[in-house]
Amino acid sequence: MLSSNSLRNFSQHSSRVFIHLRPQKKPILSLALSTAAEEMDSQSPCILVLSGKSSAEIEIAKSLKSSNTLKLPANGEVRIFVHPEIPRPPSEDSFQIDLFLKSLLTNQFGRLFIWSPRLPSTHDVVSHNFCELPIGAVCAADVQSKGRGRSKNVWESPIGCLLFSFTIQMDDGKIVPLLQYVISLAITEAIKEICDQNGLPYLDVRIKWPNDLYLNGLKVGGILCTSTYKSKKFNVSAGIGLNVDNEKPTVCLNAVLRELSIASYKFTREDILAAFFNKFENLYNLFIYQGFQALEELYYKTWLHSGQRVIVQEKNEERVVENVVSIQGLTPSGYLLAVGEDNQMCELHPDGNSFDFFKGLVRRNL
Repeated sequence: MLSSNSLRNFSQHSSRVFIHLRPQKKPILSLALSTAAEEMDSQSPCILVLSGKSSAEIEIAKSLKSSNTLKLPANGEVRIFVHPEIPRPPSEDSFQIDLFLKSLLTNQFGRLFIWSPRLPSTHDVVSHNFCELPIGAVCAADVQSKGRGRSKNVWESPIGCLLFSFTIQMDDGKIVPLLQYVISLAITEAIKEICDQNGLPYLDVRIKWPNDLYLNGLKVGGILCTSTYKSKKFNVSAGIGLNVDNEKPTVCLNAVLRELSIASYKFTREDILAAFFNKFENLYNLFIYQGFQALEELYYKTWLHSGQRVIVQEKNEERVVENVVSIQGLTPSGYLLAVGEDNQMCELHPDGNSFDFFKGLVRRNL
């Protein structure tokens, strides 16, 4: 979906259902995928441990195990267990399933939980098995070897990152692109709530449009949403990565917290994941029943771009033309709404453009 111009007249906008997002050049949460890791993944079965918030979800977990329904792409070998069945004792760094479920307060999201010590990709688990899982099912892994990024980027995600994907189903394709903004907002609000509950200084995690999370000017997380259309429904697989406790290569939540507070508290993946779903379910319901307008004020307080002036570079025949625009907010379809120096409203698309907001530049790919 390459737009013909990076700067389009807003009145000429034609709505689109999907946004294809360009990858970051340097994924912050990731290390390069090694050949050894690829070999290990190809030879070792993936372990999936299923659990549930209530007896209803536990029965679903048992049914999925007995039917051996869950599969991986390329027919990778899968071994399924129902919590507390675990083939070997988890390490100290393993996700604590019981702690997460105890803090989960939702009616739908997160209640069927899938955990793995190591996966190629949590996103592949939920997207490949979407129709076998209840809506709101989540898969989390301690380590990812082939995490999915934009433009088929492959990431190695180490211990210390919260890595999870979950299922959502939507009726209205016009608002599917806005979902990533609701997810971003739920993460920032979850972190804020944990700080409030524990008397901690506020960590100013901000949203960098369209789907990155920044802390102290550095990327600390990201969101990837993919969707398919089936039986008049949009099946959305949402993947999230958040650097909680790994100080390399740039920044993590706990390192910044240590700089701000003498308290012994540390963010845990379990607390953040439960707080995320508790927040997301409320924000998502507002989004579905009242529209994104109900969340816009909070979103604009959290993102990095209100009033930001950027230069849009475009090629006109053999010349590069620059236009200065000021970002005003989002269009109804989730693109950037901006106004030029001639007061003409315009729309900025991520597809086909290179965005460097910290340099105040939007460059058309030539």
